[in-house]
Amino acid sequence: MTETRKGMLAMIGACVIWGLSPLYYKMLAHFPPLEVLAHRTLWSFVLFTAILALRGRLAEMRLALSGWRRVGLFALASAMISTNWFFYIMSIQIGHTTEASLGYYIFPLVAVLIGRFGFGEHLAPVQWLAVGLAALAVGVLTWGLGVAPWISLILAVTFGLYGAVKKHLPVGPMVSVTIEILFFLPVGLSMLAIQHGTGQGAFGREAWDSALLILSGPLTATPLLLFSAAARRVPMATVGLLQYLNPTLQFLCAVAVFGEAFTLWHQIAFGLIWAALALFSVSALRQDRASRRAAMAATGVSAQVRNPASEASAKP
Repeated sequence: MTETRKGMLAMIGACVIWGLSPLYYKMLAHFPPLEVLAHRTLWSFVLFTAILALRGRLAEMRLALSGWRRVGLFALASAMISTNWFFYIMSIQIGHTTEASLGYYIFPLVAVLIGRFGFGEHLAPVQWLAVGLAALAVGVLTWGLGVAPWISLILAVTFGLYGAVKKHLPVGPMVSVTIEILFFLPVGLSMLAIQHGTGQGAFGREAWDSALLILSGPLTATPLLLFSAAARRVPMATVGLLQYLNPTLQFLCAVAVFGEAFTLWHQIAFGLIWAALALFSVSALRQDRASRRAAMAATGVSAQVRNPASEASAKP
């Protein structure tokens, strides 16, 4: 099996776990979302630190936190991903998984806007059209339902800002995520202390529920490890396209499994979003191919410059 195929399988595995995770969080809907988030934080931290310890990489955490600027960036990243996790868990528990899937569909287009206005990246006209269609979809849904899809927007924006902050943190994914979890850990432990102090804590009451809460650690770690493996082996354009599998599975869970409402306004909004993503994906693939051709051409020219005799010897 080639490295590229291994990477694609790893990416598909990560997206399937993320996409089907609503089935898991629905089983914990009888507990407060903040308590579920606290357990996800606790057991993820235990698992990640164990992995880093076994690999002899715990010292990398201390090195990664050198300087107040990095500490501030890690704190901001932690706030963004924790907020994202909280609203994602809550959306499933209160029957708004459709909105959650819409948020992760919108995220790539939010990331494009952050890249344009935050990092000065150039946008092609087709990409501007895709962003416009996404904005129209949000407007249609707001008009039709009488309220903005706040959960979708919060998920898309927090994940987009999280990615922007990560661009300033040249740290490996496992070390970075472990530190981000560490920053939120005191909040999570305080929440658990309050819950158990008042006799309302979930852990330890039922064996099944306790096992599910512990499972939140592997459920968080496994797709991140798979994603990391995929990113090293697969072109980023392919990674971007495969990531749409995640919200698609969330959407199917919402409509086909949970039976959530999918009104005419939802249908119009999702249709606009899917059209926007199709335009965006085609544009991204063309840009990726063009950059590869330019890189190959530059490599060929530089090779001829280094060995001008090769061209002469090829002539009759």
